[in-house]
Amino acid sequence: MKSKKRKIFNWIKIIVFLYCSIGIALYYLQEKFLFHPTPLPASHVFHFPGKFNEMTIPINAKDNISMVRFLPDSGASRGVVLFFHGNRGNVERYAKYAPMFTQKGYECWITDYPGFGKSTGNRSEKALYEQAYQIYRLAKSKFGMDSIIIYGKSFGTGIASFLASETKPRLLILETPYRSIPSLFGYYAFIYPVNAMVTYKLPVEEYLQDIKIPVVIFHGTDDGVIPYGYAKKLQPYLKPGDQFVTIEAGSHHNLAGYPKYKAVMDSLLR
Repeated sequence: MKSKKRKIFNWIKIIVFLYCSIGIALYYLQEKFLFHPTPLPASHVFHFPGKFNEMTIPINAKDNISMVRFLPDSGASRGVVLFFHGNRGNVERYAKYAPMFTQKGYECWITDYPGFGKSTGNRSEKALYEQAYQIYRLAKSKFGMDSIIIYGKSFGTGIASFLASETKPRLLILETPYRSIPSLFGYYAFIYPVNAMVTYKLPVEEYLQDIKIPVVIFHGTDDGVIPYGYAKKLQPYLKPGDQFVTIEAGSHHNLAGYPKYKAVMDSLLR
């Protein structure tokens, strides 16, 4: 009997140790889990098809935002799409999405977050919001508010939703959004008090309640990163007239290749 109790006690100690160890790792390594940047030296030369120009926007005396403006091939710009990308790589990973907008006559501005590409500075939720607002102010100085579209992809949907809740652009488009970073962590690590552990919040579901402009959400049913059923819980926060577009068999990375996505985007950019 004593031997059996000792074995049970030892197993409990092992389970508690593993639980605590994994929890500590989640807390201290959350930046590593959340962000996978590819930095670039300031001397790096971009090579993209089509017309573009690179902008370096100073934040303070030593830090800056790196942004690439993808331009329509001909004619005056109809407007601008502010594209907030995912949590991997840099602008070179997401440049392939720009032609979807430039071919319709829109500029597409893709900015890198601090530590991504050539952007420098300390990364925090506040810094991401301030950077987004700075880019919006720049766009507003060149275009009317009814010519500005905010587009968020994956991680960028939190930043895009914040910006749309604070401003009045023409439209907000979210591709594969999450509800919030704590709730997404909690989906995978449900046995931990993630609300208290996770530094970044980016509460898309809260921001949606404050957004007055039209909202369109795209999500695939086979998304293995942000599950469809989880993202579907954002639908109650949409207004009458907003759209939640389901892409059957679409994954986290390939929605732009589906006819339904292209048809809806064509109608939005027409």
